[in-house]
Amino acid sequence: MKAEGGCYCGAVRYAVDGEPMLKAQCHCRECQYITGGAPNMFMVVPQAAFRYTKGEPRQFKRSDLAAPVTREFCPTCGTHVATVPPRPVVVVKVGTLDDPKVYGAPSLAIFTIDKQPFHMIPEGLPTFERRPT
Repeated sequence: MKAEGGCYCGAVRYAVDGEPMLKAQCHCRECQYITGGAPNMFMVVPQAAFRYTKGEPRQFKRSDLAAPVTREFCPTCGTHVATVPPRPVVVVKVGTLDDPKVYGAPSLAIFTIDKQPFHMIPEGLPTFERRPT
């Protein structure tokens, strides 16, 4: 997959050149904060398949967690563009793709233990209360 994307104001841009390892939706409380309440649609790509092409994102990492992720967002408009966990992958936020249709559909839903009554999960989609093992 070749795709490009960026933040709302255009100050931060990126390119993806590689196949997603996972396409999913996450219902965890952390993702609800980031999306404003909805589940987070994302795809996981190898770190080598992701690169910023314009601007530099700001980063945020919680100091109270044993293995926190690094959240990357535009310093100007605040759009959350990507998450970098402590392994060689990048979690790309689908809403930041120039053409979100390239995402297709999620293959599973995770952290449904935190799902809100107004969250919709497509019929037949495999669901997991937490992360699948």
